[in-house]
Amino acid sequence: MNALKLSLVFAVSLLSNIETSRAADALSTNNVPACCRASEPAGQYTDKSLYQVESKWTTDEQKQIKLGDLAGKPQVVLMFFSRCTVACPILLNDLKRISAALAPDQRARVGFTLVSFDTARDTPAALAEYRQAWDLPAENWTLLSSDPDDVLELAALLGVKYKQDANGQFAHSNVITVLDASGEIVFQLTGLDSDPQEIVHRLEPLLK
Repeated sequence: MNALKLSLVFAVSLLSNIETSRAADALSTNNVPACCRASEPAGQYTDKSLYQVESKWTTDEQKQIKLGDLAGKPQVVLMFFSRCTVACPILLNDLKRISAALAPDQRARVGFTLVSFDTARDTPAALAEYRQAWDLPAENWTLLSSDPDDVLELAALLGVKYKQDANGQFAHSNVITVLDASGEIVFQLTGLDSDPQEIVHRLEPLLK
């Protein structure tokens, strides 16, 4: 079985675990308080953590990381592409409104992660230009790119669908995902121009 098939098998298994967890309690991670989850040692993840995957990513600063390097604080995650002119600018504005709605001390303890599925054009340099154009602070905004297989794996884990057309544009799901400090999905918001308080409400218990 090749690496992509293995990744997709893992994705199906992890998604099944996530759905089971949501059915029990969307905000619970084995009854461990948020304060304790935030201090969980890196690499020691539950079977519902996205940080188990071994995919490698490149930041807009050309640093090589794994998703597990994001562990330690909640993350608000968006899959997008920088050349999008319709949905992505609205979604990114939604993330900026979420950031603005957090109290300053809360904002410093939340990460915002943008993951491109335009693997050909969203190079680190292109993402660096995007960061500058949107004035995204380096302190807690991470922009990532990777190869097609790793992007497909993460999209499957997040339940994001995308397809490129002949003009190089992407039709894609509009999903904002909240991960807790150990990489478990605790909430997903679908749609555009959403109320930022919906995400803020989900983040607050993770920051106590």
